[in-house]
Order: sequence, then C-alpha cells, then structure tokens
Amino acid sequence: MADIKALANTLVGLTVKEVNELATELKDVHGIEPAAAAPVMVSGGGGGGEAAPAAVEQTEFKVTLDSSGASKLNVVKVVKELLGLGLKEAKDLVDAAPSTLKESTSKDDANNIKTTLEAAGATVSVK
Repeated sequence: MADIKALANTLVGLTVKEVNELATELKDVHGIEPAAAAPVMVSGGGGGGEAAPAAVEQTEFKVTLDSSGASKLNVVKVVKELLGLGLKEAKDLVDAAPSTLKESTSKDDANNIKTTLEAAGATVSVK
C-alpha cells in the first residue's frame, strides 16, 4: 500500500506539462490512451477530456525588465510610451529593475514590448 500512496502523491504533484509528457509516454511507448485520466490529474481543470491539452498552451505572459542597460534614459522613454506612464513613474519602474512591466498580456504584445525595449538597450524577459 505504501508504494501506491507514494505513486498517488507523485501524480497529484505533477505540473500540467508533466501530465502531458506522461500522457504522451503512456500512449507512444505502452499503447495506453490516458484521455479519461487526464482531467483527474489536473485538479481544477473542470472541463472534461479536453482540459489537459488546452491548459498546456500558455495564453497570458508576464514581461519583466531585468536591467536598463547602458542607455537608461532611452529605456525610460520607451517604458513611458509603451505603458502610458508619466515620466516619474516610468523612471521609478526602470530604477527598480528587475521589475514587472506588464502581467497577463498576450504573446504578441509581450514580444512587441520585449523587442522594443531590447532595441532601446534593455534586457527583458517574457514568462
């Protein structure tokens, strides 16, 4: 019984990505189609058999300014324009780097912000 409990605890602790990898492994290597088990392993998925694959694709991204680089003034100006902030707020945000610039944004918007800031000399990450 202890091995089953350990296995259950391991399964409950899996991330969505790990559940997807497990499903692929079971299907490809062992010929087992785990579609009915996937929603059980993804707690809070609540949508039936399609919940696990939909949860794997990230739709919201967080843009973080890691550093302002050598041209801090240019980065402040770009942050001010991109986020619609006042000059003081933009400067404070850049001075506080690493800092979150935008949360829950689309992939295109996040990449646009990243590209624009990197062109100004900043180091930016998207998660």
